[in-house]
Amino acid sequence: MKKIKAWIYAWISEKYMHNCSNYNTLAVRKSCRSKALGRAVFAAHDLPHATGRRFVWPWAAHAFAREHGFPVVIKPNVSGYSRGSYFPIDGYGELWRAVFRAKRWWPTTMIEQYLKGANYRVLATDGKLVSVIRRYPPFVTGNGRDRIGTLIDTENRIREEMALYPVMHPIGKDRQAVSHLRKQGLTLDSVPAEGEHVEVFHRVALAPGGIVETIDRDTIPAENRELFFNVVRAFGANIFGIDVIFEKGIEVPHTAQRCILVEVNSRPYIEMHHFPRYGPREDFSADIAELDKLEITDRDIF
Repeated sequence: MKKIKAWIYAWISEKYMHNCSNYNTLAVRKSCRSKALGRAVFAAHDLPHATGRRFVWPWAAHAFAREHGFPVVIKPNVSGYSRGSYFPIDGYGELWRAVFRAKRWWPTTMIEQYLKGANYRVLATDGKLVSVIRRYPPFVTGNGRDRIGTLIDTENRIREEMALYPVMHPIGKDRQAVSHLRKQGLTLDSVPAEGEHVEVFHRVALAPGGIVETIDRDTIPAENRELFFNVVRAFGANIFGIDVIFEKGIEVPHTAQRCILVEVNSRPYIEMHHFPRYGPREDFSADIAELDKLEITDRDIF
């Protein structure tokens, strides 16, 4: 049975977590395998997180929205790379559509209050910030002349010239991009004004063309550093990829603004920290070398 489980985990790892790091024990990985499990640890350690609820039946999500209001986010209880996540949801029609779409990924679903702010991935141990990046949904900036479609082509060429592929992905001009633009009253033929920011899709994931910017760790205040260290300690992890949203930005203490921990990643995709679209490429190879020395006997057990 152990060999069968190892084979299954190897298949899952290759299929859904290709090139993701593997520096945590089975116990740590199990403790945050679902969104609900992670939220339970956040609550037990008084760590800031969004009000939310796990549900099976769709009307529970409707009741949550009636009680807490919009905007909200809907996401599968178990998923990765933002698969099946929908946000921000501002009405009941959007809510019901999102619920049924999310359930294609997993039968149990999470609904949470949504915080509009700056989205970050923090790579941290229990005493060191290894790397911090800000993540943006795919966007282009208008120049007053070119169509959105042309701006997308230009952006994709820049990414190619920067050798960001295949870690980063090109911004698509597919149906989901067209649909997202339509919600803003735009099409691929629209010509945005000079300096106008145009979001092409809503997710910060890499697959639809999400954007990565490195953040200078020296700009992060002690209160926020300690928050991240406490998250890692709460789970007993060696390293975590912590997804967090700050209303005013990571440079402001979390005690002086609204802040929510979205989730923790026990097998973070470290490669994306090496290929930012904005900011310098960081060298934290010494930290990775130290992690490589860890002896984790159950790293290949699911």
